[in-house]
Amino acid sequence: MSRKLNLALIQQQCNADPSTNRVTITNAIRTAAEQHAQLVVLQELHNSYYFCQSEDNRKFDLAESIPGPSSEYFGALAAELGIVIVTSLFERRAAGLYHNTAVVLDSDGRIAGQYRKMHIPDDPGYYEKFYFTPGDQGFEPINTSVGRLGIMVCWDQWFPEAARLMALAGAELLIYPTAIGWDQQDDDAEQQRQLDAWITVQRGHAISNGLPVISCNRTGFEAHPDNPATGIQFWGSSFVTGPQGELLARASTDQSETLLASINPGYNEEVRRIWPFLRDRRIDAYHELLQRYRDQ
Repeated sequence: MSRKLNLALIQQQCNADPSTNRVTITNAIRTAAEQHAQLVVLQELHNSYYFCQSEDNRKFDLAESIPGPSSEYFGALAAELGIVIVTSLFERRAAGLYHNTAVVLDSDGRIAGQYRKMHIPDDPGYYEKFYFTPGDQGFEPINTSVGRLGIMVCWDQWFPEAARLMALAGAELLIYPTAIGWDQQDDDAEQQRQLDAWITVQRGHAISNGLPVISCNRTGFEAHPDNPATGIQFWGSSFVTGPQGELLARASTDQSETLLASINPGYNEEVRRIWPFLRDRRIDAYHELLQRYRDQ
């Protein structure tokens, strides 16, 4: 059951110019391919600044169709290099209908599948409900030449139900393109608690489902468009964990870098044999999970 899969996570600091970001991403992907990466994961909404810090109708101009310019570009790059690329795009599905969508380009350049972000946050600095309609495709893994990928996006990574449904549908690994960072007003202790929680909850998904987890985050400071003295300090820390929650690789908090790691998807079987969580689930007793809350 041994099968080595080489991964690359492209953690970067974006700027306001999509064409410049594309050049940076392309160079990083080519370098990763030269280092034998078979699967390359990009961070959430990698083409531009994280525009959801404010509500601005002009930002809808950043959206594009799928298939469209970005999927065609990265598809051609995937085919040229013979690798699988996980992208994260601002999708224009129709006039007034937009999604935060991960698109997977297989090693032959075709779109292997897409995932529309299901959980949409609405918090200070993360006004995503203004821009994105929640996904309507469910939690379905995407078949590729390197395996069956359980793709989700950012806020999805906090919900154990989402990870479980991907696992139950046969995902071989869980992948989260991400854009998360610190509010400058939080003190050092609070910032550390938030970062630790972010890593811990995803390691928990790996353990409870017996699957590797790949989480690729932004780094760098992005100023608020209306008040440049404030903004989000994206905390980087992209990481890869194995199916027992073991950290295999972790990036820095503040540097653009390509994080390389290798996993063995076949090891999932061995882990699930010693920790048979799927066997012992009490599916007859979980009906109340369909309630929003149990009022007392």
